[in-house]
Amino acid sequence: MQLATIFLGFIIFGISENIKGPAIPRIQFDFKLDEGQLGTLLSLNALGYLIACSFTAVLVRKWGIKAVTIISFASMIISGVFIYVSHTYPLFASSYFLMYIGNGMLEIGLAILGARIFVKNTGTMMNLSHFFYGFSSTLAPLIATGLMSVTLFGWTLDWRGMYLVMLSLSILPILSALRSTFPGDDLPNEDRISLKVLIRDPALWLLVLILSFGVVSELAVGGWLVNFLEKAYAWDTVKASGMLSVFFLFFSLARLLLGPVTDKIGFNLSLIIFSGFSGLCTFAALLGGEKFAFLFAAAGIGIAMIYPTVMAFIAKRYPTGSDTAITFTVTLMGLGSVIGNYAIGAIIDGVKHLYGAETSTGLLRGLQAGYGFIGLCAIICALSGCFLYRYLKVRKELI
Repeated sequence: MQLATIFLGFIIFGISENIKGPAIPRIQFDFKLDEGQLGTLLSLNALGYLIACSFTAVLVRKWGIKAVTIISFASMIISGVFIYVSHTYPLFASSYFLMYIGNGMLEIGLAILGARIFVKNTGTMMNLSHFFYGFSSTLAPLIATGLMSVTLFGWTLDWRGMYLVMLSLSILPILSALRSTFPGDDLPNEDRISLKVLIRDPALWLLVLILSFGVVSELAVGGWLVNFLEKAYAWDTVKASGMLSVFFLFFSLARLLLGPVTDKIGFNLSLIIFSGFSGLCTFAALLGGEKFAFLFAAAGIGIAMIYPTVMAFIAKRYPTGSDTAITFTVTLMGLGSVIGNYAIGAIIDGVKHLYGAETSTGLLRGLQAGYGFIGLCAIICALSGCFLYRYLKVRKELI
């Protein structure tokens, strides 16, 4: 039941994060949002995610991981109901914000569960559990696209009904969590590493940089790839959503097959190699034009490995302080996501106006610049990994 909760949890997490790809153009049309406003919306949602990360560890210590996990799933079901009935922008933005509160709680909860349960072959098991995130992310855009056109009793689900149906699947991991018992809640406080001790470790700050830039690069694809392909290359929604699904297919296969590689070559080297590969693929796709668009999908192979490898790193380096270390790094990562999503929207708008806001060239150059920032984040992630490798190698603490 523990494994079922973790695996189902990552499936729901992948669904809630990535059904927005094909829905965003319709949300943008319904509420008449420009790219800057869209970036602000995604940033505000990332802020909700950040807020949830900041208080989830406190709730875990007070109520236990089981209760917090169930609450996070329940909040996503409730947000799906509110999204369904939202016909004004303030209600929709609030509902979306609530969904990301649930996502933030769920991410911390699942990371803590993984760190407590996967004490052997940590890299392999972390990547395997995150494979289910990639698996559901692969299917989510296609299922979302199909559901939006489904008609029941003369009524079309559209994006609101699609969100309600998909988020209601959270009932499944709630049922498995209710039947589970989870370890670690009984660890005495005096045996835990304090936050004061952790923040003195430069390695933790480098992990924050790696995780922040890696996750901005990862999550931005779900929000911007379909938009980019539709507007830059005039692809239809089905074709563009198909490319997003191929990205997550590579993403999920990498986590399924390459987890043992991280255990074999070490977490430090893995972070450098995989993030660098993702950044190079993204820039090659932009420079090569439409015929190299498949490299956008290939970038998923590299970026898939960053988050679970960092979580495995934390579990190994801070075995009695993983709860605190995970909360600290993921909270700061959330702050990076807020800034990153806003930056992408701002870059697109700024470059678009530079080349002519109403021209097709201006739109193309703006979208290319915004997506280039996604690739740049992956490169910065790799460079941060190099600094981490050097710092730990000198101290003979490579993992």
